[in-house]
Amino acid sequence: MRREDRFRESIDRNWSVSEVGEGSVTPSSVGLRLAIPAADGAGYHNAQISDYYRQSGGKPRLNFQWRPPLRMTVTARAEVGGGTVDRLRGTAGFGFWNHPFSPDSRRLPRLPRAIWFFFGSPPNNMQLAYGVPGSGWKAATIDATHPRALLLAPLALPAVLLMRLPGLYRRLWQPIQRTLRIGEYALNVNLLAEAHTYQVEWRAGSTRFAVDGAPVFETPFAPQGAAGFVAWLDNQYAVVTPQGQFGFGVMPVERPQTLILEHVIIESM
Repeated sequence: MRREDRFRESIDRNWSVSEVGEGSVTPSSVGLRLAIPAADGAGYHNAQISDYYRQSGGKPRLNFQWRPPLRMTVTARAEVGGGTVDRLRGTAGFGFWNHPFSPDSRRLPRLPRAIWFFFGSPPNNMQLAYGVPGSGWKAATIDATHPRALLLAPLALPAVLLMRLPGLYRRLWQPIQRTLRIGEYALNVNLLAEAHTYQVEWRAGSTRFAVDGAPVFETPFAPQGAAGFVAWLDNQYAVVTPQGQFGFGVMPVERPQTLILEHVIIESM
Protein backbone atom coordinates (compact mmCIF):
# COMPACT_ATOMS: atom_id res chain seq x y z
CA MET A 1 0.00 0.00 0.00
CA ARG A 2 1.33 3.43 -0.92
CA ARG A 3 2.12 5.80 1.93
CA GLU A 4 -0.56 8.33 0.92
CA ASP A 5 -3.17 5.55 0.74
CA ARG A 6 -2.15 4.30 4.18
CA PHE A 7 -2.59 7.79 5.65
CA ARG A 8 -5.96 8.24 3.92
CA GLU A 9 -7.10 4.97 5.45
CA SER A 10 -5.85 6.06 8.89
CA ILE A 11 -7.70 9.39 8.59
CA ASP A 12 -10.93 7.64 7.65
CA ARG A 13 -10.59 5.04 10.41
CA ASN A 14 -8.77 6.78 13.28
CA TRP A 15 -8.37 10.53 12.92
CA SER A 16 -10.39 13.69 12.51
CA VAL A 17 -8.96 16.42 10.29
CA SER A 18 -9.16 20.09 11.25
CA GLU A 19 -8.34 22.68 8.58
CA VAL A 20 -8.86 26.21 9.87
CA GLY A 21 -8.19 29.32 7.82
CA GLU A 22 -5.60 28.41 5.17
CA GLY A 23 -4.39 25.26 6.96
CA SER A 24 -4.46 22.01 4.96
CA VAL A 25 -3.89 18.31 5.64
CA THR A 26 -2.86 16.24 2.61
CA PRO A 27 -1.59 12.64 2.29
CA SER A 28 1.34 12.38 -0.13
CA SER A 29 4.17 10.08 -1.11
CA VAL A 30 6.48 11.73 1.47
CA GLY A 31 3.96 11.48 4.31
CA LEU A 32 1.01 13.33 5.76
CA ARG A 33 1.56 17.04 5.08
CA LEU A 34 0.20 19.59 7.57
CA ALA A 35 0.69 22.92 5.81
CA ILE A 36 0.11 26.67 6.17
CA PRO A 37 0.90 29.12 3.35
CA ALA A 38 2.47 32.53 3.89
CA ALA A 39 -0.16 34.66 5.61
CA ASP A 40 -0.53 37.86 7.60
CA GLY A 41 -1.42 37.81 11.27
CA ALA A 42 -5.05 38.77 10.73
CA GLY A 43 -6.48 35.28 11.20
CA TYR A 44 -5.92 31.88 12.77
CA HIS A 45 -4.60 29.06 10.56
CA ASN A 46 -4.37 25.46 11.72
CA ALA A 47 -3.66 22.10 10.07
CA GLN A 48 -4.36 19.25 12.49
CA ILE A 49 -5.23 15.61 12.96
CA SER A 50 -6.65 14.25 16.22
CA ASP A 51 -8.58 11.29 17.58
CA TYR A 52 -10.46 12.79 20.54
CA TYR A 53 -13.73 13.67 18.81
CA ARG A 54 -16.41 11.02 18.32
CA GLN A 55 -19.93 11.39 16.97
CA SER A 56 -22.68 11.08 19.62
CA GLY A 57 -26.29 11.93 18.82
CA GLY A 58 -25.20 13.54 15.57
CA LYS A 59 -22.75 15.87 17.33
CA PRO A 60 -19.00 15.59 17.96
CA ARG A 61 -18.15 14.83 21.59
CA LEU A 62 -14.79 14.71 23.31
CA ASN A 63 -13.76 11.12 23.95
CA PHE A 64 -10.21 10.47 25.15
CA GLN A 65 -9.09 6.90 24.53
CA TRP A 66 -5.40 6.81 25.51
CA ARG A 67 -4.06 5.84 28.93
CA PRO A 68 -0.71 4.46 30.10
CA PRO A 69 1.18 2.27 29.60
CA LEU A 70 1.69 3.03 25.92
CA ARG A 71 4.33 3.99 23.39
CA MET A 72 3.94 6.61 20.66
CA THR A 73 6.41 6.66 17.76
CA VAL A 74 6.34 9.46 15.18
CA THR A 75 8.80 10.13 12.39
CA ALA A 76 8.53 13.79 11.39
CA ARG A 77 10.26 16.79 9.91
CA ALA A 78 9.43 20.42 9.07
CA GLU A 79 9.90 22.47 5.90
CA VAL A 80 9.92 26.23 5.50
CA GLY A 81 9.71 27.44 1.91
CA GLY A 82 12.88 29.27 0.92
CA GLY A 83 14.24 29.23 4.46
CA THR A 84 15.59 27.20 7.36
CA VAL A 85 13.59 25.83 10.29
CA ASP A 86 14.49 28.83 12.44
CA ARG A 87 11.94 30.65 10.24
CA LEU A 88 9.14 28.33 11.45
CA ARG A 89 6.37 30.43 13.01
CA GLY A 90 3.59 29.57 15.46
CA THR A 91 3.33 26.26 17.27
CA ALA A 92 3.59 22.64 16.14
CA GLY A 93 3.97 19.19 17.60
CA PHE A 94 2.49 15.79 18.33
CA GLY A 95 1.50 13.79 21.37
CA PHE A 96 -1.38 13.53 23.81
CA TRP A 97 -3.53 16.13 25.57
CA ASN A 98 -7.04 16.78 26.89
CA HIS A 99 -7.91 19.58 24.42
CA PRO A 100 -8.28 22.21 27.19
CA PHE A 101 -8.75 25.15 24.81
CA SER A 102 -8.46 26.11 21.16
CA PRO A 103 -8.90 29.37 19.20
CA ASP A 104 -11.49 27.67 16.97
CA SER A 105 -13.51 26.15 19.83
CA ARG A 106 -16.46 27.87 21.50
CA ARG A 107 -16.43 26.31 24.93
CA LEU A 108 -15.03 27.13 28.33
CA PRO A 109 -11.33 26.28 28.79
CA ARG A 110 -10.29 23.51 31.15
CA LEU A 111 -7.09 22.77 33.03
CA PRO A 112 -4.41 21.24 30.78
CA ARG A 113 -3.10 17.68 30.72
CA ALA A 114 -0.45 16.89 28.11
CA ILE A 115 2.50 14.68 27.22
CA TRP A 116 4.11 15.56 23.89
CA PHE A 117 6.82 17.05 21.69
CA PHE A 118 5.98 20.76 21.41
CA PHE A 119 7.40 23.60 19.32
CA GLY A 120 6.68 27.29 19.85
CA SER A 121 8.39 30.24 18.19
CA PRO A 122 8.73 33.67 19.84
CA PRO A 123 6.72 35.51 21.04
CA ASN A 124 5.47 32.18 22.39
CA ASN A 125 6.65 32.04 26.01
CA MET A 126 5.32 29.11 28.04
CA GLN A 127 7.96 29.23 30.77
CA LEU A 128 6.64 26.31 32.79
CA ALA A 129 9.76 24.40 33.85
CA TYR A 130 12.42 26.18 35.89
CA GLY A 131 15.53 26.78 33.79
CA VAL A 132 13.93 25.75 30.48
CA PRO A 133 13.23 28.45 27.83
CA GLY A 134 9.61 29.36 27.17
CA SER A 135 9.98 28.84 23.41
CA GLY A 136 11.73 26.33 21.16
CA TRP A 137 11.42 22.57 20.54
CA LYS A 138 10.70 20.60 23.71
CA ALA A 139 9.75 17.27 25.21
CA ALA A 140 7.16 18.12 27.86
CA THR A 141 4.57 16.92 30.35
CA ILE A 142 1.95 18.73 32.47
CA ASP A 143 -1.08 17.67 34.49
CA ALA A 144 -2.88 20.58 36.15
CA THR A 145 -5.95 18.35 36.68
CA HIS A 146 -4.32 16.32 39.46
CA PRO A 147 -6.13 16.77 42.82
CA ARG A 148 -2.98 18.15 44.46
CA ALA A 149 -2.78 20.81 41.74
CA LEU A 150 -6.37 21.87 42.42
CA LEU A 151 -5.48 22.49 46.06
CA LEU A 152 -3.04 25.19 44.91
CA ALA A 153 -5.77 27.35 43.34
CA PRO A 154 -6.44 29.57 46.41
CA LEU A 155 -2.70 30.33 46.64
CA ALA A 156 -2.25 31.22 42.97
CA LEU A 157 -2.49 35.02 43.21
CA PRO A 158 -0.15 35.53 46.21
CA ALA A 159 2.34 33.04 44.71
CA VAL A 160 2.39 34.89 41.39
CA LEU A 161 3.07 38.18 43.14
CA LEU A 162 5.85 36.73 45.28
CA MET A 163 7.54 35.02 42.32
CA ARG A 164 8.14 38.38 40.73
CA LEU A 165 10.93 38.69 43.28
CA PRO A 166 13.97 36.87 41.78
CA GLY A 167 15.02 35.46 45.14
CA LEU A 168 11.67 33.74 45.67
CA TYR A 169 11.01 32.51 42.14
CA ARG A 170 13.08 29.32 42.33
CA ARG A 171 12.13 28.56 45.94
CA LEU A 172 8.38 28.84 45.28
CA TRP A 173 8.07 27.61 41.71
CA GLN A 174 9.92 24.30 41.91
CA PRO A 175 7.47 22.69 44.39
CA ILE A 176 4.55 24.08 42.34
CA GLN A 177 6.13 22.64 39.20
CA ARG A 178 6.28 19.21 40.83
CA THR A 179 2.65 19.44 41.92
CA LEU A 180 1.58 20.34 38.37
CA ARG A 181 3.67 17.39 37.10
CA ILE A 182 5.59 19.67 34.77
CA GLY A 183 8.64 18.16 33.15
CA GLU A 184 10.39 19.76 30.17
CA TYR A 185 13.57 19.28 28.20
CA ALA A 186 14.80 21.64 25.47
CA LEU A 187 15.70 19.94 22.18
CA ASN A 188 17.81 21.37 19.36
CA VAL A 189 15.35 23.05 16.99
CA ASN A 190 17.53 22.01 14.03
CA LEU A 191 16.31 18.44 14.54
CA LEU A 192 13.14 19.56 12.79
CA ALA A 193 15.02 20.19 9.55
CA GLU A 194 15.42 16.45 8.89
CA ALA A 195 13.33 13.37 9.50
CA HIS A 196 13.85 11.98 13.00
CA THR A 197 11.93 9.39 14.96
CA TYR A 198 10.43 10.70 18.20
CA GLN A 199 9.16 8.36 20.87
CA VAL A 200 7.13 8.80 24.07
CA GLU A 201 6.80 5.98 26.58
CA TRP A 202 3.93 6.99 28.83
CA ARG A 203 3.84 4.94 32.01
CA ALA A 204 1.60 5.24 35.07
CA GLY A 205 4.31 6.97 37.13
CA SER A 206 6.90 8.27 34.67
CA THR A 207 7.57 9.37 31.10
CA ARG A 208 10.49 8.58 28.82
CA PHE A 209 11.26 10.59 25.67
CA ALA A 210 13.64 9.36 22.97
CA VAL A 211 14.89 10.59 19.59
CA ASP A 212 16.11 8.05 17.03
CA GLY A 213 16.07 5.40 19.73
CA ALA A 214 18.31 7.32 22.13
CA PRO A 215 16.77 8.50 25.44
CA VAL A 216 16.82 12.29 25.75
CA PHE A 217 14.63 12.92 28.81
CA GLU A 218 13.04 10.88 31.57
CA THR A 219 10.81 12.38 34.23
CA PRO A 220 8.81 11.00 37.18
CA PHE A 221 5.88 13.12 35.98
CA ALA A 222 3.10 11.74 33.79
CA PRO A 223 -0.57 12.66 33.27
CA GLN A 224 -2.85 10.53 35.42
CA GLY A 225 -6.01 10.71 33.31
CA ALA A 226 -6.95 9.89 29.73
CA ALA A 227 -5.88 12.00 26.75
CA GLY A 228 -6.26 12.12 22.98
CA PHE A 229 -3.67 12.08 20.21
CA VAL A 230 -3.02 15.29 18.28
CA ALA A 231 -0.53 16.49 15.65
CA TRP A 232 -0.74 20.06 14.39
CA LEU A 233 0.82 23.15 12.83
CA ASP A 234 -0.64 26.61 13.46
CA ASN A 235 0.22 30.31 13.71
CA GLN A 236 -0.76 30.75 17.35
CA TYR A 237 1.34 31.91 20.28
CA ALA A 238 0.75 31.81 24.03
CA VAL A 239 2.42 33.57 26.94
CA VAL A 240 2.11 31.87 30.35
CA THR A 241 4.74 32.49 33.04
CA PRO A 242 4.93 31.89 36.81
CA GLN A 243 5.23 35.65 37.27
CA GLY A 244 1.67 36.15 35.99
CA GLN A 245 2.29 37.11 32.37
CA PHE A 246 -0.56 35.82 30.20
CA GLY A 247 -1.40 36.37 26.57
CA PHE A 248 -2.63 34.68 23.42
CA GLY A 249 -2.68 35.66 19.78
CA VAL A 250 -1.74 34.84 16.21
CA MET A 251 1.33 35.85 14.25
CA PRO A 252 2.21 36.34 10.58
CA VAL A 253 3.62 33.37 8.68
CA GLU A 254 6.44 34.77 6.56
CA ARG A 255 6.95 31.70 4.34
CA PRO A 256 4.93 28.59 3.50
CA GLN A 257 5.58 25.97 6.18
CA THR A 258 4.84 22.28 6.54
CA LEU A 259 5.02 19.60 9.22
CA ILE A 260 5.46 16.20 7.54
CA LEU A 261 4.50 13.05 9.44
CA GLU A 262 6.20 10.08 7.80
CA HIS A 263 4.61 7.57 10.15
CA VAL A 264 2.61 7.46 13.38
CA ILE A 265 2.37 4.39 15.63
CA ILE A 266 0.62 4.16 19.01
CA GLU A 267 0.85 0.85 20.82
CA SER A 268 0.38 -0.64 24.28
CA MET A 269 3.50 -1.57 26.23
